[in-house]
Amino acid sequence: MNKRALASGLLIVALLILHGCASQRTAVRDSGHPPDAVPKVEPLSRYGNMESYEVFGQRYYPKTTSRNYAERGIASWYGRKFHGRKTSSLEPYNMYAMTAAHKTLPLPSYVQVINLENGRSVVVRVNDRGPFHDNRIIDLSYAAAKKLGFDQAGTADVKVRSVDPRDHGRKVPLLDPKRVMAQLGSTPPPPRTSSHLPAGNYLLQVGAFDHRLNAEDLRSRLLAQVNAPVNIRFDVSLAPSALYRVHVGPFGSRDQAEATSRQLQTLGVPQSLVVSP
Repeated sequence: MNKRALASGLLIVALLILHGCASQRTAVRDSGHPPDAVPKVEPLSRYGNMESYEVFGQRYYPKTTSRNYAERGIASWYGRKFHGRKTSSLEPYNMYAMTAAHKTLPLPSYVQVINLENGRSVVVRVNDRGPFHDNRIIDLSYAAAKKLGFDQAGTADVKVRSVDPRDHGRKVPLLDPKRVMAQLGSTPPPPRTSSHLPAGNYLLQVGAFDHRLNAEDLRSRLLAQVNAPVNIRFDVSLAPSALYRVHVGPFGSRDQAEATSRQLQTLGVPQSLVVSP
């Protein structure tokens, strides 16, 4: 085989490999139901498992085991801004993988997360530290938040419980979401036939931010001031410069939306934009 033929052959192989990798990445991004993380016994990471650390004046003490961990609280998620950056364990963050950040669980570890607002459940691998904001107990990847159904809302009321393969061997029992919700006095809402709100409803867009925390700060302030739902929508259509949009509503009519907009102006919020869902 001459050199030109060899070079051509190597080029074809390289192109096939690149095509395969690109196809795999596209499949992961486009999948609305990525597979859960599979718990397995792993050594602790060399990084992120320090005796203690301090963030924003608060000191945290990471655990040496995740056994018997269970907690209820607010989950949030982080996405494109951090995609590809190093996590606390120095693994690259992948917003399309089923991972999470936790303030004290050992890295890595596995947890089951149940969205108490809709009964959805996922298993994620904890490989990062956080969230360090308000009363959040876990920060999920975009893929995990999407699978749990709160990627647009931004936050959700969740139950988190450790899943330790050391305790159960290969078969890891998971909590039954319906039973958990019944014990906590919650019941799943009826299934939605569409991801869109009914025709004739209106939303107020009161802000659009590059950074999620800015959107969450505005949402927290508005929740204490208006008698209407306030949600955050992550607009991935504008990638790579995606926005976190803060919406108030929905309202049954444009008049109701505009009346709330005038109320917000008296509270110091600039004039809002009435949009259809």
